[in-house]
Amino acid sequence: MKFFKFYLAIFSFTVSFSGYSQYTDVINSNRPGVSKSAFSVGTNVIQFEVGPYMLNENHTPLNREDKSYGVDFTARYGLLWEPLELNIEGTYQSTKRTFTNTVANEESLSNFKTLTIGAKYLVYDPYKKAGEDKPNLFSWNANHSFKWKSLIPAVAVYVGANYDAKDNPFTAYGVEGFSPKIMIATQNNFTGGWVYVMNFVKDRIGTDQSDFSYILTLTKSINAQWVVFGEAQGISSDFYADNLIRFGGAYLWSRNFQLDTALTLNTKDTPSVFGVTIGASYRLDFHQDKEIDNGTELGNGKKSKKKKNKNKKESRKSNKNNRQKYEQNFDD
Repeated sequence: MKFFKFYLAIFSFTVSFSGYSQYTDVINSNRPGVSKSAFSVGTNVIQFEVGPYMLNENHTPLNREDKSYGVDFTARYGLLWEPLELNIEGTYQSTKRTFTNTVANEESLSNFKTLTIGAKYLVYDPYKKAGEDKPNLFSWNANHSFKWKSLIPAVAVYVGANYDAKDNPFTAYGVEGFSPKIMIATQNNFTGGWVYVMNFVKDRIGTDQSDFSYILTLTKSINAQWVVFGEAQGISSDFYADNLIRFGGAYLWSRNFQLDTALTLNTKDTPSVFGVTIGASYRLDFHQDKEIDNGTELGNGKKSKKKKNKNKKESRKSNKNNRQKYEQNFDD
């Protein structure tokens, strides 16, 4: 029985963390990767995600070395409807650049690499009718078998606006002011705590640094507190192109607080990239589930006696059936 209770606790966390609904009982952060979940944080939830990082870049052909420190930050808010999320995100970086040729010299750079405000909306949710796929509390095999319909992803769209300061050293020459950003985000939740997220992003549209990028993230929940992930990101533009790899993990400190860390690297030397980040996510949870009128209450606020007796009979019958099913399937 102790094993059975432990299994139920782990399974409940796995379902919540995988995001089978907009709002989850525990915090659902986009960190430590850079991809965005298709799901929002839930209405009346304010969530902060922040992470300082260290980044080393060595450009061999240019004999240039950049040592940088910075911070990524995001604020997310679920507004009006469950599928809608407003957010502001950015990256501020300070870089010490050294040229390692015969005449060594240094320069210091600092500014926002990105600063974006936007809105994300879930346009398709295959898990909306989750009641049809309630977890089987009495069969391990039933809960962990592969389901073909899990290949159908949740889909969200994102529209945002970037702001780049004039003479920003981290953007192409002449890129300044506001520019549009759009994204499509998909998410698959598989059994066993696996989550697969894809982002397709078109950034700084209409500028000389109009980037296209894709991000593929695979996450696995190990237990009720630990999660690991691997991520691939491709970036393509006339200003910068790269293929980055990330991996790391997160620790659920409490239902509203998460710690994380990750490494970033690539396989080229124009420049080579090695980055380390640590971070945290925290939410202020003011979410309230909508009340459902199931017709069980009368005008005076009291339940019908007939309905109450019927519910009791159905409850006793359900409990009896569950006990019988439990005895049959406990060894599955």
